[in-house]
Amino acid sequence: MSASTAPVETAARQHWMAVLARADSAQLDTRWQALNLQPEYQFIRQPEIGLTMLRGRVGGSGSPFNMGEMTLTRCALRLTCGTLGVAYIAGRNKQHALTAALVDALLQDGSYHDRLQSELIEPLAAIYKKNCAARDAKTRATQVQFFTMVRGED
Repeated sequence: MSASTAPVETAARQHWMAVLARADSAQLDTRWQALNLQPEYQFIRQPEIGLTMLRGRVGGSGSPFNMGEMTLTRCALRLTCGTLGVAYIAGRNKQHALTAALVDALLQDGSYHDRLQSELIEPLAAIYKKNCAARDAKTRATQVQFFTMVRGED
């Protein structure tokens, strides 16, 4: 892998991992089942539920502080061909983490990449984008405009 292709591949993997992590579990499972793929794998780390510390910064640039904890499910596995797949999912859904790790590993394999991109990642990304747009429209509908009257004393 050359240095010029590494950032593109990294960015692509970051994109599909974000799509898988944000996807609705039921939609991900339905689309995964429709693909009818049953890859052989072994667990590096079985799906497990734990906590992660959320950190914040005062004003976005101040000293970091521990804001609180969030439930997280993670999974790591290796396909029989040697490809490693990982997933970190907010919440407590072991099946979602397992499916996301499998898809991550298969997307790194050239023989499955195009099919998974077109039948799984792109539709899930479109659904997420549509849901964000609907949420943003609902938020804009309740936006309040504040303004200040000038008093003419100056």
